[in-house]
Amino acid sequence: MTQRSEFEKVVYDGGFRTLLTQEAIKDRIREMGRQITEDYRGRQPIMIGVLNGAFLFMADLIRHVEIDLEVDFIKISSYGNAKVSSGIVRMLKDINADVKGRHILLVEDIVDTGGSIKFLHEKFMALEPASLRFVTLLIKPANVETDIPIDYVGFSIANEFVVGYGLDYKQILRNLPAVYVMD
Repeated sequence: MTQRSEFEKVVYDGGFRTLLTQEAIKDRIREMGRQITEDYRGRQPIMIGVLNGAFLFMADLIRHVEIDLEVDFIKISSYGNAKVSSGIVRMLKDINADVKGRHILLVEDIVDTGGSIKFLHEKFMALEPASLRFVTLLIKPANVETDIPIDYVGFSIANEFVVGYGLDYKQILRNLPAVYVMD
């Protein structure tokens, strides 16, 4: 039996269980990158990450997209320090790019109720893009309360609170190397 690092002890002895391993995440992101490459060949989309949660996922994803693309970020909040969405979405940082007539890929870490997706859809459709598609690492299908399609989904998960790989609890635990359920 191998000895656990101090980091692993905090995770495994602290009420967490592994939901998605690093390997599973890497494999799925590689597949998603290939699909986006095929779908956008001949076009130059702008990939907009939703901060803070999507930054790790997006960084890994763009490494597997083999076409030219632009990157920007927006920051919104609907959770605050809670484990459930407040239902109120606030914009904390807007994008810098002009997206009128552009192909937009909005990258989220997780789609829970879909409130953030609805907010982002309304905001970006008002800017008259050529197209708008959504990418997420995780989705909780049982919770989603919107009919806006999520075009690229990494994994569908149950209604459990997850952390790691960019997902946080009170702004910590983002640096965990995989996705864990917080029991």
